[in-house]
Amino acid sequence: MFSKVLIANRGEIAVRIMRACEELGIATVAVYSELDRDAVHVKRADEAFLLGPGPAAESYLAIDKLIDTVRRSGAEAVHPGYGFLAENAAFAAALEKAGITFIGPPASAIEAMGSKTRARELMAKAGVPIVPGTTEPVSTIDEAKKIIDETIGYPVAVKAAGGGGGKGFRVALEESKLGDAFEGAAREGEKFFGDATVYLERYLPDPRHVEVQVLADTHGNVIHLGERDCSLQRRHQKLIEEAPAPAVDAKLRSRIGKIATEAAAAVNYTGAGTIEGLLQEGEYFFLEMNTRVQVEHCVTEMVTGVDIVKEGIRVAAGDPLSIKQEDVELRGHAIECRINAEDASKNFAPAPGPIGGYREPAGPGVRVDSGVEAGSEISPMYDPMVAKLIVWDVDREQATARMVRALGEYQIEKLKTLLPFHQAILQTRQWHDAETCRDLIEDREWLRQLAFPKEEKDAAEDGETVQQSYTVEVSGKRFDVKVIGPPMAGAGANGGAPAAAEGAVATRRAPRRSDSARGGGGGGGDALTSPLQGTVLKVAVEQGAAVEEGALVAVIEAMKMENEITAHKAGVVAELPVAVGASVATGDTLAVISSAGE
Repeated sequence: MFSKVLIANRGEIAVRIMRACEELGIATVAVYSELDRDAVHVKRADEAFLLGPGPAAESYLAIDKLIDTVRRSGAEAVHPGYGFLAENAAFAAALEKAGITFIGPPASAIEAMGSKTRARELMAKAGVPIVPGTTEPVSTIDEAKKIIDETIGYPVAVKAAGGGGGKGFRVALEESKLGDAFEGAAREGEKFFGDATVYLERYLPDPRHVEVQVLADTHGNVIHLGERDCSLQRRHQKLIEEAPAPAVDAKLRSRIGKIATEAAAAVNYTGAGTIEGLLQEGEYFFLEMNTRVQVEHCVTEMVTGVDIVKEGIRVAAGDPLSIKQEDVELRGHAIECRINAEDASKNFAPAPGPIGGYREPAGPGVRVDSGVEAGSEISPMYDPMVAKLIVWDVDREQATARMVRALGEYQIEKLKTLLPFHQAILQTRQWHDAETCRDLIEDREWLRQLAFPKEEKDAAEDGETVQQSYTVEVSGKRFDVKVIGPPMAGAGANGGAPAAAEGAVATRRAPRRSDSARGGGGGGGDALTSPLQGTVLKVAVEQGAAVEEGALVAVIEAMKMENEITAHKAGVVAELPVAVGASVATGDTLAVISSAGE
């Protein structure tokens, strides 16, 4: 076994790996960017090394600096976590060349499965069913049109060959949308994976996203740990995961488990990996293989009792898997909610910022994987995840009740998160009936009811009536009371903080609809303002052009996500003060749209 491991990552996954190493008696080495000097993972590690000056996100991608840090620290192995260099074959090969163990699959397996087109070709040859589409990259929009017309049809998914995690994924419902989908997928593929090539797949309108966890060692053992359902997504990125999948019975589980282990064996895989697939009307199609530990590995750990991270470390050290396929048994039901710094009421707009007070839920069957604490900063330079909340109980109904309880206990002050969204959606008929909930997630009106109340200062300025909660004692008995009216000056944490303060999850009345909630961008009169801080990737209109309400105006990247900002009203673009590459802050004017005829 290793004596020291360097974790080439940050945030909650870095902390998760450190915990596994500590239990195995392995010393840990953290790396960090200048932005992460005070991060939790840095404080927790036995040693920590600065990766040097430069853009925050790029610090964790500097292969030469990471290898130099491994040598300086004396670490014998590197665990990449997920994201950053986790699925980078060049990184794995460079470590191997330097005599450093990569805790993951061999570079050849990463390369084979890292290209989605190559993976589809391999799976098709191995007899594994794939979603109908191309197994070769598509070079031009004209070529794509021809292929779609002849073999696939609309709607079609345009996907980056090196993509994953919802990035580089666009859907064209009809031919007129193909150009934007092709351009967007290629742009994200180049930006996040260094590969602008794309391929095409038939787009299944409402499939269940079902994936299988696999483990493989260097002794020829390949097993699966059952499946997870990850169907609740926004922008093709996961929000809630559960295990086992509600729509999978024992017979189907055996079949897709066999598909998964055959797929892993086809590329001589070792370590922890995931075979992702789509399930529709009883048909299961291979989608892609993630050659790393998944964000949602936790739900599988909860229902199997297998520590997936530890197994991966043991395999990298040359040990055989500690369990056999016949030992795997699924018990109960587990659910994971991703607690992201996003505002669901604004179509999941990123909401970076500092965390005020912070308290995680606890109690039976509750687990929190996080890398933050009170005072931590959720930076726009990284993805918006704050933590993962995972619960277990004997069945899906009771696990849901436990999750709702745990969400209610979670306290994250100042920062806007998805806590209200999760509480709301888990109490809907759609969730109860194990639907994909896509209708709700894409329903702007439903999402707007989850709006955070205005800050007390703003409410006082416009005379809005607000609801505040106070604790009082009468004859020695404690009462919680609500006061509805103008906000009371000076009410703070010790003097009766509002129950629905930012980040809280208390039940509250639906706020009045504001301009800032409409159309994906803020609008005060004619001005369309940015709802978030980020970089302008695309300007879709020209000054003087007529636009309809809801028309795309700009695309802004924030927290590794592309956000479409749409017109808040119909009219003419009178002013357009932004350009591609410009940085914008929350509230900056993106366009001025004058009503037609003015």
